[in-house]
Amino acid sequence: MSEQVQVHAPHEFSESDGESTGRNERILELVATLLLAVATLGIAWSGYQGARWNGKQAEEYSASNTARAHANRAATAGAQDRTQDVLNFNRWLEVTTDGNQQLADLYQRRFRPEFVPALEAWLAGDPLSNPDVESSPLREPQYHVANLERATELENLGDVHFDKARQATEHTDSYVLTTVFFATVLFFAGISMRFVWMRMRITVLVLGTIFLVYAIVQVARLPIL
Repeated sequence: MSEQVQVHAPHEFSESDGESTGRNERILELVATLLLAVATLGIAWSGYQGARWNGKQAEEYSASNTARAHANRAATAGAQDRTQDVLNFNRWLEVTTDGNQQLADLYQRRFRPEFVPALEAWLAGDPLSNPDVESSPLREPQYHVANLERATELENLGDVHFDKARQATEHTDSYVLTTVFFATVLFFAGISMRFVWMRMRITVLVLGTIFLVYAIVQVARLPIL
């Protein structure tokens, strides 16, 4: 009967391998825990900033709409003022040419204060004998309509608010996108715990780390509100 020989690994070797494996597992668990913690904070921060920028977007769009509404009103009033100037001047010129000074004075008193400097500059150029004079006081550089100028300013202000709202929308979308990357990190960190194969666990954690670093870099580049 042949004698069976059993070979056992030295006790200190097997014990050392077990300690090494346990230490590696604890390190990987710590890495996964850190990924989960940082990704959770990243999602919370990105969500907070996304909500803030979303509110900023609504605020700027509202300001843009308000400015443009006032611009439309000012433009309408300005057009009415200009029409009034044209009608009063044409009638004044007609009665002045006819020699009806009393009626001409009546129309002249109805001129708007903004129109008077332009009329004086036009008359100073001797329009009856000087062909180089503008055909109408409304074409003189002294002629201004405050409501039309205000309409232009308000329209420009509306454009400024609209651009800010558009930028706020872009920032909101960017923060929402970062939450997707942070959520991916949560997925990788969570699923790594289920792998027994050490190499697969390390691979998953490395992928999670890459996504986390990318998400942090993107958040760091975004403005804070």
